Amino acid sequence: MAIATLVNTFGNGLFLTAAVLFYTRMLHLPPHQVGLGLTLAGLVALLVGVPAGHLADLRGAREVLMLLMVGLAAVMCVLPFVRGFPGFLAVMTGYAVLDRAGNAVRQGLIAGVFAADERVRGRAYLRAVTNLGISGGSALAGVAIAIDSRAAYEALIVGDAATYLLAALAIRALPASGRRERTRGDSMLTAIRDTPFLVVTVLCGLMALQYSLLEVGLPLWVDRYTDAPRWTIAGLYLVNTIACVLFQVRASAGATDLASSARLNLRGAAFVAASCLVFALSQGRAEGVAIVLLVLGAAVHVTGELFQSAGSWGLGFGLAPEHAQGQYQGLYSTGFAASMMLGPLVITSTVIAWGRPGWYLLAAVFLLVGLALLPVTRWAERHRNPAVLQA
Repeated sequence: MAIATLVNTFGNGLFLTAAVLFYTRMLHLPPHQVGLGLTLAGLVALLVGVPAGHLADLRGAREVLMLLMVGLAAVMCVLPFVRGFPGFLAVMTGYAVLDRAGNAVRQGLIAGVFAADERVRGRAYLRAVTNLGISGGSALAGVAIAIDSRAAYEALIVGDAATYLLAALAIRALPASGRRERTRGDSMLTAIRDTPFLVVTVLCGLMALQYSLLEVGLPLWVDRYTDAPRWTIAGLYLVNTIACVLFQVRASAGATDLASSARLNLRGAAFVAASCLVFALSQGRAEGVAIVLLVLGAAVHVTGELFQSAGSWGLGFGLAPEHAQGQYQGLYSTGFAASMMLGPLVITSTVIAWGRPGWYLLAAVFLLVGLALLPVTRWAERHRNPAVLQA
């Protein structure tokens, strides 16, 4: 799993770092068409998480994930031949659907590969590897961006396609997942009808808005509201990446059961809320003071991110019945995907539109969601359907 993750995320870092430049400079698509195409593709892809997870439950997560990775490699190979917006939309939709399905199935595979009491730690280890892989791929992509030729960008695309195939080979080394016979009451809607799990998914999705703080909010905040130099943005990313690689596994140690996972979410929410207040203080400060406050805020933010991620995995794995981990993880990952899609709009509509009051509002939202997860988790644990759990 670690080898497959490292190879795959290295390829993702290779291409995604330069993807928008390839679309606009080499495919000659205007930015508004790129944005529209990616948004529409993402909306379609939201529909596939639960069906893909359910298919993995029935046909085997390892086998389904391998097929999806081969499909992603094929889509990447088609990308250089795209002409015009309709072709771009078709390829991006195919990529988004396969990628979203793959993320859902991968979570189910993690649940099958690791013992129940090792899933959160295993997921944390894989996240550390993910950050390492993306960083390596992004660094190499910088060379292609500097060359800025079609051949250089296409080399990144081919490299990404190759890593999907290599990752599929690594996954093949795992034990076969095996097929499961359909049982009475087996339904693709089981997870969606599980109201307590659905509420937890929504709340954890709201907490996941904190990822858009780093990816969207901070770059715009630094540029528009502070006197810090733009290179500070790269430093904030570096703080986050290094912390995730070094400390994610350690931060996951507290997620031992549902109650502790909910508490870990609250701890993470408190740190993220505190980081919002620190970021707000950087407005109007002298350059040196602004840099210090931004770096401090990034350190506080990533501390919350580490705790919240681990707590979220503990709830997602712990509340799902063993026979339907794929379907439940598919729904859980859909909540995360929806948050990542809406995140830029939420962040720009609060922090960037309102300035400091936007940070204060987000801090309050994160803290309230973290507090709400405590009673909601207890409710979800009490009202899990015994028939579903024993199916």
